[in-house]
Amino acid sequence: LQEVLGEDKLMAILKERELKIYWGTATTGKPHVAYFVPMSKIADFLKAGCEVTILFADLHAYLDNMKAPWELLELRTRYYENVIKAMLESIGVPLEKLKFVRGTDYQLSKEYTLDVYRLSSVVTQHDAKKAGAEVVKQVEHPLLSGLLYPGLQALDEEYLKVDAQFGGVDQRKIFTFAEKYLPSLGYAKRVHLMNPMVPGLTGSKMSSSEEDSKIDLLDRKEDVKKKLRKAFCEPGNVENNGVLSFIKHVLFPLKSEFVVLREEKWGGNKTYTAYEALEKDFAEQVVHPGDLKNSVEVALNKLLDPIREKFNSPELKKLTHMAYPTAKPAEKHTKNSEPENMVVPSQLNIRVGKVISVEQHPDADSLYVEKIDVGEPEPRTVVSGLVQFVPKEQMQDRLVVLLCNIKPKMMRGVESQGMVLCASRCCAGERVYVEGYEDGNPEDELKPKKKVFEKLQVDFRVSEDCVAQWKQRNFLTKLGTVSCKSLKGGSIS
Repeated sequence: LQEVLGEDKLMAILKERELKIYWGTATTGKPHVAYFVPMSKIADFLKAGCEVTILFADLHAYLDNMKAPWELLELRTRYYENVIKAMLESIGVPLEKLKFVRGTDYQLSKEYTLDVYRLSSVVTQHDAKKAGAEVVKQVEHPLLSGLLYPGLQALDEEYLKVDAQFGGVDQRKIFTFAEKYLPSLGYAKRVHLMNPMVPGLTGSKMSSSEEDSKIDLLDRKEDVKKKLRKAFCEPGNVENNGVLSFIKHVLFPLKSEFVVLREEKWGGNKTYTAYEALEKDFAEQVVHPGDLKNSVEVALNKLLDPIREKFNSPELKKLTHMAYPTAKPAEKHTKNSEPENMVVPSQLNIRVGKVISVEQHPDADSLYVEKIDVGEPEPRTVVSGLVQFVPKEQMQDRLVVLLCNIKPKMMRGVESQGMVLCASRCCAGERVYVEGYEDGNPEDELKPKKKVFEKLQVDFRVSEDCVAQWKQRNFLTKLGTVSCKSLKGGSIS
């Protein structure tokens, strides 16, 4: 665990009896591999003799900015119940020792509803908003439902009759909210146990809403390979490394060891029985990112195979399709009111890359041949016509923005695997997106005949503040806007 609130109370309870604990999950987007972190901890609780309840928080899912439409709530809750049980079986957790509850089984009762009103009479708007800041989807004009969410989660502790609530460290503000306000209704303050959050494959929190950041529990083996290949895993960098974190928080707790698979010429397979030793070898570049990713791929597929097999039944295939229907093309970009056939920035796979080498093209004085690290196992070779604009020494070790899903093409005998757009200050491999188009998924490879990039590029500009924009919408990363040092009002190509 990363943190415990109320450890003294926890120890006092254990002197008299076993702990009663619950873990809840809002039934919104599909669960992904990071869910193995709480699942492995639930296995620990059961081994320790705890009474464990799993709550499928269907009403919470609706309150969280309507992430789960009311008509899909029942279907998504059934999906969650089946997939969570399949995960637990995959890691050898006996289901008969667990209690499964749905929020709407008791949250619509007269008593619970009255307590919601009682709580709303003492909770300030400030505290409710602050409590849900890291859990409830934040928008410019929040709905009242998002302010109710933390109160319901606090009341769940009383109505499930538990001693403790377990969740990710991102729930901390809701946990402290519960500790503050439950006593005002005459209810006991509970213990709170928190596991760390596993970074996603792109370096930030693994999220159901960011496709590139997570591996779905039902992803095919080829999809797992593809996503891991693109995952941020810079040589020697152990910070925000989702691949290493998954090994630390999932694979090691489950297996007590991890095997790095590699060819004999690179030293052969090596078994690690302590995570710290693996992290040290990776930091010192004894372990290559490509070998690490390949080894995680093998270990992860062993966990996912039983889940895939269970969901291969006609009944669960139908449930998956009904709970998460494929969006119709016309519905994809309604929030921006774009015509169905219009190209949009989210189709572009734009990432931050670091120039690790730059040479003059052997057959063209105006071209550079660069090796650029975009967080993949191998750097990309990119040919750029920047000789007359940027000196060679200024290109070396520079962070740049690279269009990655453009079709590779030969440029004077050298295959170019991307297009450099402009400068950046972020980590290699981080996704760059256009404001308002954060949720779209890029195409695997842009079709030259459709001229997607060309149609979008005509509206790429640098603002008077030197910020990269598309139709006056800023290019963004998690650190903020993407900018350059000069070229006010210039075009980007």
